[in-house]
Amino acid sequence: MSGSVRLAEYEDKFKESRLQGGTAMIETQELRDRLISIFERSDLLTSLFERAGSLGPYPYYIGAGCLVQTVWNELTGRLAMYGISDIDIVYFDDADLSYEAENEAVERGKRLFTELPLPVDIKNQARVHLWYPGRFGVGLTPYASLEAAIDSWPTTASSLGVRKEPDGSWRIYAPFGLEDLFQLVVRPNKTLVTESAYYAKAEKWKSSWPELTVMPWEA
Repeated sequence: MSGSVRLAEYEDKFKESRLQGGTAMIETQELRDRLISIFERSDLLTSLFERAGSLGPYPYYIGAGCLVQTVWNELTGRLAMYGISDIDIVYFDDADLSYEAENEAVERGKRLFTELPLPVDIKNQARVHLWYPGRFGVGLTPYASLEAAIDSWPTTASSLGVRKEPDGSWRIYAPFGLEDLFQLVVRPNKTLVTESAYYAKAEKWKSSWPELTVMPWEA
């Protein structure tokens, strides 16, 4: 079955739930269940989530790119790892903002994920404000939490963090919902990203996934 057919069938089911009086909460749960199902069929993500459970004691999420692109690949009928270049893992430790502490976490991650086929990028979101202005020319107030960091990521679809809890349950943080992700929509989250950076990222994605609909900055 092609990705476009799968997406159409899912959208029909989504609309049907509305016609039958389905609530936004039910629709959201359906999307979350579908998201988890896609992740569980990915060998890469299955291994990643299993290994990431050892990252404590700090709260963490696997974020953005590798998750979003896995969903896009499912919806468009591509191989699960198509277009995925790396893995982003974020954690939050505001007790030690030193580079050395973050680098220790990075080195531990290298050992933990050494058998994965893609590089893993690990960043302490509590210290992003120390280097972000110098790298991107945009001021940044220190994040108060890991979720506050995800709230500022550049698009609504990619503002997504997921982890598997010790009891096997899934923790999904998606402040803008999952609708844009499943509808293949790229929409700016203007909290932090600039217009030029948004378009650069969106055009790069669309070159690999032409099925994406890129929303104008001013839409």
